[in-house]
Amino acid sequence: MQQVITAFVCESLPPGSPHRKLDENTSLLESGIIDSTGVLELVQFLEGRFGVTVEDSELVPENLDSISRICSYLRRKGITSAEGAARPRAEDEYAAPRLPS
Repeated sequence: MQQVITAFVCESLPPGSPHRKLDENTSLLESGIIDSTGVLELVQFLEGRFGVTVEDSELVPENLDSISRICSYLRRKGITSAEGAARPRAEDEYAAPRLPS
């Protein structure tokens, strides 16, 4: 889960950014890695990738300000792996349903 989130954040950065190798405890907001628009993009990513709903009341630094805090937040939401909840992505919306293994 941590690697998936780190990859998303790093891919959002411009090439050559000094933050491309960020620490899991680096403040994403204080360091300028993401801004308010970036928070919205992060939320959209988390909801789509992990199948969670991020409520307005959960849009606080305690949940989203570092890779470590995001992982803790997702664990509290019941996500325990990079697979997240089995919710189809937009491009999979019309795909055949998955059968249980």
